[in-house]
Amino acid sequence: MSLSEEAITLQRAAHDLMYLGIDGSPIYSDDLSRRNGEVYRLTTTLYNSDTKDSTVEEQANVCLALLMGYTASFIDHGEKQEHVQEVLNRCWNILDALPASLLKLRLLTACYGEVYDEPLADESRKIIAS
Repeated sequence: MSLSEEAITLQRAAHDLMYLGIDGSPIYSDDLSRRNGEVYRLTTTLYNSDTKDSTVEEQANVCLALLMGYTASFIDHGEKQEHVQEVLNRCWNILDALPASLLKLRLLTACYGEVYDEPLADESRKIIAS
C-alpha cells in the first residue's frame, strides 16, 4: 500500500470512529473497541512511515491523517502528546508550501483543533472566502 493510500485509509477509519453512532444507530462496545484499535494501529504504522521522498500534498495528507487518528483514538501508551507535537511541527513546515485548497483547509482545521491558534483560523477563513 502506498503512503497516500495509507493516509486515506486512516482518514476514513478515523472519521468513521469519530462519527460512530451519530446516525442514531447503537454503539456496541466490541465494535467501538475494534475500531479504536484499528485506528491506533493505522496511526502508529503511518507515523513510522518514511515520508522523505513524498510531495508536499502527500505529506499534508499524512499529517492530516495522523492528527485525525490521534484525535479519534483514545489509546495512549504515553507517546501520544509527543507524537502529536512532532506532527504539528511537520505541519508548520508544510502549510507555507501548500497552495490554498481543500486539503490545506482541512489541515489548518486539524491543527487549529490542537492548538487553538487564531492565525490558523484566519487563514482558513481566507481560503473559504476565496
